[in-house]
Amino acid sequence: MGEVRPDPKRVQLEHEYSTALKDAVSGAGELALSHAYELGRMAAGTGIGVVELAEIHDHAMREVLGTSAPPPEVDQFFAEALSPFEMTHRGFREANERLESAVRELEAFSYSVSHDLRAPLRTISAFTQALAEDLRHQLDDKAKDHLRRVLAAAARMSDLIDALLELSRISRSQLGRHKVDLSNVAQSVVDEQRRRDVSRKLGATIAPDLAVDADGRLMRIMFDNLIGNAWKFTTHTAEPHVEIGSERRDGELVFFVRDNGAGFDMQYAERLFTPFQRLHSEREYAGTGIGLATVRRIVERHGGRIWAESAPEQGATFYFTIPAG
Repeated sequence: MGEVRPDPKRVQLEHEYSTALKDAVSGAGELALSHAYELGRMAAGTGIGVVELAEIHDHAMREVLGTSAPPPEVDQFFAEALSPFEMTHRGFREANERLESAVRELEAFSYSVSHDLRAPLRTISAFTQALAEDLRHQLDDKAKDHLRRVLAAAARMSDLIDALLELSRISRSQLGRHKVDLSNVAQSVVDEQRRRDVSRKLGATIAPDLAVDADGRLMRIMFDNLIGNAWKFTTHTAEPHVEIGSERRDGELVFFVRDNGAGFDMQYAERLFTPFQRLHSEREYAGTGIGLATVRRIVERHGGRIWAESAPEQGATFYFTIPAG
């Protein structure tokens, strides 16, 4: 193995730091403190962190003072060298606070807009329905078809508004963690899907004793969407099946929902979790395009991750983690 060469930037900083600290101890006053600040800026700008700067400071103290007790000027010098790091941290914190405020305002705006759209949409639906019924003997087939299209579009818009409101509520609601039996939640969702459409036979394998420390209401919404997604995309599968289980990956507990449906091309995987982004046409598979975005929001609110693996006509597996609270 070759000799490890010291970082020239650190070597230069160590030399200048020791020289400036010696000046501070010798009574250079404000000039030395100004130099300390510039050295701190140099460290931050070259990627040297606070821990490394503390090591450089300790080395300089031993070089300048030996075993002597450090005078007050040494602490003042080090505090001044650290100030650029504190200013950077404060800037990040303030920027993060502004971002969080903007997100809250955006979520409130989304909720307000979605809520306010309901009234005019109900009016459109009600009057269109009334028109279709009152004039049913006077309208020709083309006119009746136009009215059916209006009602269908209004119904779809209503579904979109409901989905947006659900997404907004999930972002705004308090998170209440407790032990949740995911196996029971998954079985309940599967049973409900089967009751909704008795003509379909969905096979299901659900591992026992799947448990997390999470918000039970949000876990139900998450499985409504994940299993509902599997139900939808196995419509054209001869023997549809969904599997819910868990596995260990690099020591981490990972849950999954797997189906044998239509699948998708992995190059478009990131679009799955973006609102209104669809990988299949609405004619093939109906939906709002918000379900998986809702799932991701729930997982991220619990501090977890979600991703998917698939191939066209090979089914899809959605993996997610829910770290302990």
